[in-house]
Amino acid sequence: MEGVLIINKPKDFSSHDVVNVLRKELNTKKVGHTGTLDPKATGVLPILIGNATKISKYLVEHDKTYSVVMELGTRTDTLDSEGKILETRKVETLDEEKIKEVLSSFLGKQKQIPPMYSAIKINGKKAYEYARNGQVVEITPREIEIYEMKFKKYFDNQISFIVKCSKGTYIRTLCQDIAERLGTIAYMKELQRTDVDIFNIKDAISIDDIKNKKKDVKEAIISIEEVFSKNGKIVLADEKLQYFLNGVKLTFDMQDGIYRVYQKNKFIGLGILEKKLLKRDVIVEGEI
Repeated sequence: MEGVLIINKPKDFSSHDVVNVLRKELNTKKVGHTGTLDPKATGVLPILIGNATKISKYLVEHDKTYSVVMELGTRTDTLDSEGKILETRKVETLDEEKIKEVLSSFLGKQKQIPPMYSAIKINGKKAYEYARNGQVVEITPREIEIYEMKFKKYFDNQISFIVKCSKGTYIRTLCQDIAERLGTIAYMKELQRTDVDIFNIKDAISIDDIKNKKKDVKEAIISIEEVFSKNGKIVLADEKLQYFLNGVKLTFDMQDGIYRVYQKNKFIGLGILEKKLLKRDVIVEGEI
Protein backbone atom coordinates (compact mmCIF):
# COMPACT_ATOMS: atom_id res chain seq x y z
CA MET A 1 0.00 0.00 0.00
CA GLU A 2 1.40 3.37 -1.00
CA GLY A 3 0.25 6.84 -1.95
CA VAL A 4 -1.25 9.91 -0.30
CA LEU A 5 -4.13 9.72 2.16
CA ILE A 6 -5.98 12.96 2.95
CA ILE A 7 -6.89 13.02 6.62
CA ASN A 8 -9.35 15.49 8.12
CA LYS A 9 -7.35 16.01 11.29
CA PRO A 10 -9.49 16.32 14.42
CA LYS A 11 -8.97 18.89 17.14
CA ASP A 12 -6.47 18.04 19.90
CA PHE A 13 -4.56 15.60 17.69
CA SER A 14 -1.00 16.48 16.75
CA SER A 15 0.20 15.60 13.25
CA HIS A 16 2.46 12.99 14.86
CA ASP A 17 -0.54 11.51 16.71
CA VAL A 18 -2.22 10.96 13.33
CA VAL A 19 0.90 9.29 11.93
CA ASN A 20 1.06 6.95 14.93
CA VAL A 21 -2.60 5.96 14.56
CA LEU A 22 -2.13 5.16 10.88
CA ARG A 23 1.03 3.17 11.48
CA LYS A 24 -0.97 0.97 13.82
CA GLU A 25 -4.16 0.77 11.75
CA LEU A 26 -2.36 0.13 8.44
CA ASN A 27 0.31 -2.06 10.02
CA THR A 28 3.23 -0.22 8.41
CA LYS A 29 6.07 1.95 9.68
CA LYS A 30 6.40 3.84 6.39
CA VAL A 31 3.99 6.66 7.22
CA GLY A 32 4.77 10.37 7.29
CA HIS A 33 3.22 13.80 6.73
CA THR A 34 4.05 16.85 4.62
CA GLY A 35 4.08 19.46 7.36
CA THR A 36 2.56 19.86 10.79
CA LEU A 37 -0.87 21.22 11.58
CA ASP A 38 -1.30 22.65 15.09
CA PRO A 39 -3.11 20.32 17.55
CA LYS A 40 -5.99 22.79 17.99
CA ALA A 41 -6.39 23.23 14.23
CA THR A 42 -8.47 20.89 12.08
CA GLY A 43 -8.59 19.96 8.43
CA VAL A 44 -6.42 18.71 5.61
CA LEU A 45 -3.34 16.74 6.60
CA PRO A 46 -1.79 14.83 3.67
CA ILE A 47 -0.36 11.55 4.94
CA LEU A 48 2.29 9.72 2.90
CA ILE A 49 2.30 5.92 2.91
CA GLY A 50 4.95 3.52 1.65
CA ASN A 51 7.28 4.84 -1.04
CA ALA A 52 5.15 7.98 -1.18
CA THR A 53 7.13 9.16 1.87
CA LYS A 54 9.88 9.91 -0.67
CA ILE A 55 7.78 12.60 -2.39
CA SER A 56 7.52 14.73 0.77
CA LYS A 57 10.23 17.05 -0.61
CA TYR A 58 7.89 18.00 -3.46
CA LEU A 59 4.83 18.63 -1.30
CA VAL A 60 6.16 20.73 1.59
CA GLU A 61 6.36 23.85 -0.59
CA HIS A 62 2.71 23.78 -1.57
CA ASP A 63 0.29 26.67 -1.05
CA LYS A 64 -2.45 26.27 1.54
CA THR A 65 -5.97 27.56 2.16
CA TYR A 66 -7.47 28.12 5.62
CA SER A 67 -10.83 29.02 7.11
CA VAL A 68 -10.13 31.32 10.06
CA VAL A 69 -12.04 32.80 12.99
CA MET A 70 -10.36 35.59 14.95
CA GLU A 71 -11.60 37.01 18.27
CA LEU A 72 -11.29 40.77 18.66
CA GLY A 73 -10.54 42.57 21.91
CA THR A 74 -8.20 40.02 23.49
CA ARG A 75 -4.48 39.35 23.01
CA THR A 76 -2.72 36.18 24.20
CA ASP A 77 0.97 35.32 24.43
CA THR A 78 0.63 32.49 21.89
CA LEU A 79 -1.70 34.52 19.61
CA ASP A 80 -4.29 31.72 19.79
CA SER A 81 -6.92 30.40 22.22
CA GLU A 82 -4.38 28.28 24.11
CA GLY A 83 -2.31 31.18 25.40
CA LYS A 84 -2.28 33.31 28.51
CA ILE A 85 -4.36 36.48 28.19
CA LEU A 86 -2.06 39.49 28.12
CA GLU A 87 -4.57 42.25 27.38
CA THR A 88 -8.26 42.88 26.88
CA ARG A 89 -9.76 45.91 25.23
CA LYS A 90 -13.24 47.17 24.43
CA VAL A 91 -13.96 46.92 20.72
CA GLU A 92 -16.03 49.49 18.92
CA THR A 93 -18.44 48.14 16.28
CA LEU A 94 -16.60 47.82 12.98
CA ASP A 95 -17.86 48.55 9.49
CA GLU A 96 -17.86 45.45 7.28
CA GLU A 97 -16.52 47.42 4.33
CA LYS A 98 -13.60 48.54 6.47
CA ILE A 99 -12.90 44.93 7.43
CA LYS A 100 -12.95 43.86 3.76
CA GLU A 101 -10.63 46.76 2.89
CA VAL A 102 -8.14 45.74 5.59
CA LEU A 103 -8.24 42.08 4.55
CA SER A 104 -7.53 43.07 0.94
CA SER A 105 -4.56 45.17 2.07
CA PHE A 106 -2.69 41.96 2.95
CA LEU A 107 -2.72 40.59 -0.58
CA GLY A 108 0.67 40.05 -2.22
CA LYS A 109 4.23 39.38 -1.11
CA GLN A 110 5.31 40.72 2.27
CA LYS A 111 7.54 40.16 5.27
CA GLN A 112 6.05 38.44 8.30
CA ILE A 113 7.59 37.93 11.73
CA PRO A 114 6.73 34.43 13.02
CA PRO A 115 5.31 34.25 16.56
CA MET A 116 7.55 33.57 19.57
CA TYR A 117 5.52 30.44 20.28
CA SER A 118 6.61 28.64 17.12
CA ALA A 119 8.97 25.81 16.20
CA ILE A 120 11.38 28.06 14.29
CA LYS A 121 14.95 27.37 15.40
CA ILE A 122 17.16 30.16 16.75
CA ASN A 123 20.72 29.23 17.69
CA GLY A 124 19.78 25.56 17.83
CA LYS A 125 16.70 26.01 20.04
CA LYS A 126 13.04 26.30 19.07
CA ALA A 127 11.52 29.74 19.55
CA TYR A 128 8.84 28.44 21.91
CA GLU A 129 11.53 27.10 24.24
CA TYR A 130 12.84 30.64 24.72
CA ALA A 131 9.27 31.93 25.15
CA ARG A 132 8.44 29.37 27.83
CA ASN A 133 11.52 30.44 29.76
CA GLY A 134 10.53 34.09 29.53
CA GLN A 135 13.41 34.90 27.19
CA VAL A 136 12.95 37.38 24.36
CA VAL A 137 14.94 36.68 21.18
CA GLU A 138 14.88 38.33 17.79
CA ILE A 139 13.11 36.40 15.05
CA THR A 140 14.04 37.24 11.47
CA PRO A 141 11.09 38.24 9.26
CA ARG A 142 10.28 35.81 6.47
CA GLU A 143 8.83 36.50 3.04
CA ILE A 144 5.36 35.10 2.52
CA GLU A 145 2.64 35.68 -0.04
CA ILE A 146 -1.10 36.04 0.43
CA TYR A 147 -2.96 35.10 -2.76
CA GLU A 148 -6.55 35.49 -1.61
CA MET A 149 -8.44 36.98 1.35
CA LYS A 150 -12.19 36.41 1.41
CA PHE A 151 -14.41 37.92 4.10
CA LYS A 152 -17.06 35.54 5.47
CA LYS A 153 -18.74 37.01 8.55
CA TYR A 154 -18.51 39.61 11.31
CA PHE A 155 -20.53 38.93 14.44
CA ASP A 156 -20.09 39.35 18.20
CA ASN A 157 -16.48 40.60 18.01
CA GLN A 158 -15.49 37.73 15.72
CA ILE A 159 -14.29 37.95 12.14
CA SER A 160 -14.24 34.87 9.95
CA PHE A 161 -12.43 34.76 6.62
CA ILE A 162 -10.74 32.52 4.05
CA VAL A 163 -7.06 32.94 3.26
CA LYS A 164 -4.99 31.27 0.56
CA CYS A 165 -1.27 31.69 1.24
CA SER A 166 2.23 30.45 0.66
CA LYS A 167 4.16 27.96 2.75
CA GLY A 168 5.49 29.45 5.97
CA THR A 169 2.57 31.83 6.60
CA TYR A 170 1.56 32.02 10.27
CA ILE A 171 -2.18 32.63 10.51
CA ARG A 172 -1.86 33.57 14.20
CA THR A 173 0.44 36.43 13.24
CA LEU A 174 -1.85 37.37 10.36
CA CYS A 175 -4.78 37.70 12.79
CA GLN A 176 -2.71 39.93 15.05
CA ASP A 177 -1.67 42.13 12.12
CA ILE A 178 -5.23 42.39 10.79
CA ALA A 179 -6.43 43.51 14.23
CA GLU A 180 -3.68 46.13 14.42
CA ARG A 181 -4.79 47.66 11.11
CA LEU A 182 -8.35 47.68 12.46
CA GLY A 183 -7.14 49.58 15.52
CA THR A 184 -7.63 46.79 18.03
CA ILE A 185 -6.15 43.49 19.26
CA ALA A 186 -7.10 39.87 18.58
CA TYR A 187 -6.15 36.23 18.72
CA MET A 188 -6.82 33.29 16.40
CA LYS A 189 -9.82 31.42 17.81
CA GLU A 190 -10.38 28.69 15.20
CA LEU A 191 -8.39 27.35 12.26
CA GLN A 192 -9.35 24.80 9.63
CA ARG A 193 -7.08 23.93 6.70
CA THR A 194 -9.29 23.27 3.69
CA ASP A 195 -6.68 22.83 0.94
CA VAL A 196 -3.04 21.88 0.50
CA ASP A 197 -2.42 22.42 -3.21
CA ILE A 198 -4.48 19.72 -5.02
CA PHE A 199 -5.57 18.07 -1.76
CA ASN A 200 -9.04 19.24 -0.69
CA ILE A 201 -11.03 18.59 2.46
CA LYS A 202 -13.91 17.10 0.42
CA ASP A 203 -11.59 14.16 -0.36
CA ALA A 204 -10.49 13.71 3.26
CA ILE A 205 -11.40 10.87 5.58
CA SER A 206 -11.41 10.93 9.36
CA ILE A 207 -9.48 8.96 11.95
CA ASP A 208 -12.82 7.54 13.06
CA ASP A 209 -13.52 6.33 9.50
CA ILE A 210 -10.27 4.36 9.59
CA LYS A 211 -10.49 3.01 13.13
CA ASN A 212 -14.05 1.82 12.72
CA LYS A 213 -13.59 0.60 9.14
CA LYS A 214 -16.32 2.96 7.91
CA LYS A 215 -14.41 3.62 4.68
CA ASP A 216 -11.98 1.60 2.59
CA VAL A 217 -8.55 3.19 3.00
CA LYS A 218 -7.31 1.66 -0.26
CA GLU A 219 -10.07 3.44 -2.17
CA ALA A 220 -9.21 6.76 -0.51
CA ILE A 221 -5.48 6.64 -1.31
CA ILE A 222 -4.25 8.91 -4.10
CA SER A 223 -1.49 7.21 -6.08
CA ILE A 224 1.89 8.80 -6.76
CA GLU A 225 0.99 8.72 -10.45
CA GLU A 226 -2.18 10.73 -9.80
CA VAL A 227 -0.40 13.29 -7.59
CA PHE A 228 1.94 14.05 -10.49
CA SER A 229 -0.67 13.72 -13.25
CA LYS A 230 0.12 17.21 -14.58
CA ASN A 231 3.82 16.45 -14.98
CA GLY A 232 5.40 15.30 -18.23
CA LYS A 233 5.58 11.65 -19.25
CA ILE A 234 8.53 9.57 -20.46
CA VAL A 235 8.10 6.04 -21.83
CA LEU A 236 11.19 3.84 -21.65
CA ALA A 237 11.99 0.80 -23.81
CA ASP A 238 12.86 -2.35 -21.85
CA GLU A 239 16.65 -1.99 -22.18
CA LYS A 240 16.60 1.67 -21.15
CA LEU A 241 14.27 0.90 -18.26
CA GLN A 242 16.82 -1.44 -16.71
CA TYR A 243 19.53 1.20 -17.02
CA PHE A 244 17.15 3.71 -15.38
CA LEU A 245 16.34 1.35 -12.50
CA ASN A 246 20.05 0.68 -11.99
CA GLY A 247 20.70 4.40 -11.53
CA VAL A 248 22.22 5.11 -14.96
CA LYS A 249 21.39 8.60 -16.26
CA LEU A 250 19.63 8.65 -19.63
CA THR A 251 19.78 11.44 -22.22
CA PHE A 252 16.55 13.17 -23.28
CA ASP A 253 16.26 16.42 -25.21
CA MET A 254 13.48 17.81 -23.04
CA GLN A 255 12.96 20.58 -20.49
CA ASP A 256 14.23 20.10 -16.94
CA GLY A 257 11.67 18.89 -14.42
CA ILE A 258 10.03 15.96 -12.68
CA TYR A 259 8.65 13.33 -15.06
CA ARG A 260 6.39 10.32 -14.73
CA VAL A 261 8.25 7.30 -16.08
CA TYR A 262 6.51 4.39 -17.81
CA GLN A 263 7.24 1.02 -19.38
CA LYS A 264 4.60 1.01 -22.12
CA ASN A 265 1.42 1.84 -20.11
CA LYS A 266 2.82 0.73 -16.78
CA PHE A 267 3.76 3.48 -14.32
CA ILE A 268 7.25 2.86 -12.94
CA GLY A 269 7.87 5.97 -10.86
CA LEU A 270 9.38 9.42 -11.04
CA GLY A 271 12.53 10.67 -12.67
CA ILE A 272 14.29 14.01 -12.53
CA LEU A 273 15.51 15.51 -15.81
CA GLU A 274 18.33 18.00 -15.39
CA LYS A 275 20.56 19.31 -18.18
CA LYS A 276 19.02 16.72 -20.53
CA LEU A 277 19.94 13.84 -18.18
CA LEU A 278 17.19 11.73 -16.60
CA LYS A 279 17.90 10.03 -13.27
CA ARG A 280 15.67 7.83 -11.15
CA ASP A 281 13.98 9.37 -8.14
CA VAL A 282 10.98 7.49 -6.72
CA ILE A 283 10.14 3.95 -7.83
CA VAL A 284 6.70 2.59 -7.03
CA GLU A 285 6.23 -0.39 -4.78
CA GLY A 286 7.09 -3.78 -6.18
CA GLU A 287 8.90 -2.59 -9.31
CA ILE A 288 12.41 -3.57 -8.20
